[in-house]
Amino acid sequence: MIYFDNAATTRPDGEALQKAAQFTTELYFNPSAKYGGGFAVSKQMNAMREALLAHLNAVGKYDLIFTSCGTEADNQAIFSCGKRGNVVTTAGEHAAVYSACNELKNRGVEPRFAPVERDGSVKIESILSLVDEKTSLVSVVHVNNETGAVNDIAAIAKAVKAKNPRTVFHSDGVQAFGKIPFAPPPEVDLYSVSAHKIGGLKGTGGLFKRKGLALSPHIYGGGQENGQRSGTENTFGIAVFAYAAEKKFKTLKEDEIRLKTYREMLFSALDGEIFVRLSPENGSPYLLTVSAVGMRGEVLERMLWDRGLCVGTGSACSSKHRFSRVMTACGYGERVLDGVLRMSFSPATTEEEIKEAAALLNSTAKEFQRNTN
Repeated sequence: MIYFDNAATTRPDGEALQKAAQFTTELYFNPSAKYGGGFAVSKQMNAMREALLAHLNAVGKYDLIFTSCGTEADNQAIFSCGKRGNVVTTAGEHAAVYSACNELKNRGVEPRFAPVERDGSVKIESILSLVDEKTSLVSVVHVNNETGAVNDIAAIAKAVKAKNPRTVFHSDGVQAFGKIPFAPPPEVDLYSVSAHKIGGLKGTGGLFKRKGLALSPHIYGGGQENGQRSGTENTFGIAVFAYAAEKKFKTLKEDEIRLKTYREMLFSALDGEIFVRLSPENGSPYLLTVSAVGMRGEVLERMLWDRGLCVGTGSACSSKHRFSRVMTACGYGERVLDGVLRMSFSPATTEEEIKEAAALLNSTAKEFQRNTN
């Protein structure tokens, strides 16, 4: 099976799993326990927290709150900081941000959605036009999870702070962390990440929080994570996250260059009479979204699976709807929206897989055409 749905989830890294296994055997203690075993686990966990902070050059500048996933991290940022006035985000956000912002209407806060470009990116001017003296939070996705478009969140955050210095700036960095080089500038207050997008396990995520920023907990209880997120920490998941990230960041630049070459190789090999490109060329090298115009993407997805190629049709978190909300917001018509296919890669992706995938995509689409004409 050729697996090209890494934007949905990645295969857990075997070396990271093996290295972290000690947290299910001899280091299984609760890190909040006051005896030696608890202290040992707590010390290890803090070391892993520092290592993850270091990947973003954030040691001493940010705290890292461990969460159960990127969605929880997004929700904590939005519900903690979007408590008054209005909140500004984009029409191209992941459901974790988009739905949370819509929920704010029930809490007396006005959500404002900036339009996105055809490639899923957002212009600074579109964001700034919605920011005013009552804006409590701005949230802009770093890498669009359906098109791969990269937003310059450093520039956007700086412009937002220039217009309203009191506005908190958050970015969903789930598809960016460990995939593109980035170090958050001081204007970025909050940054969400997820372990299972880079070889970690589902059930582990994190929220980078600028030091000095007051944040309300989203989950109450025993006061873990310095009172920011109660609940016994998932030490095994955190360890796998840290070890997978350590491996991922070592080859980040080389992977970025190689996968960009593979992405372009794949698109060049696709039949131009069938597929149109929806992803920008300057987007994430990990993701290529196309449309087999006039065909049903979900049918092609199942046909490709039966032939040994796994692709997506958009965000797995929005798979219950016929048309992607994000791709609809990009302005495409139904014939394009119906045929959307998303191919997403990992460092394990090979050139041979790219070539074989292109052949399968072309032949499967042609078979679909023959069977429906």
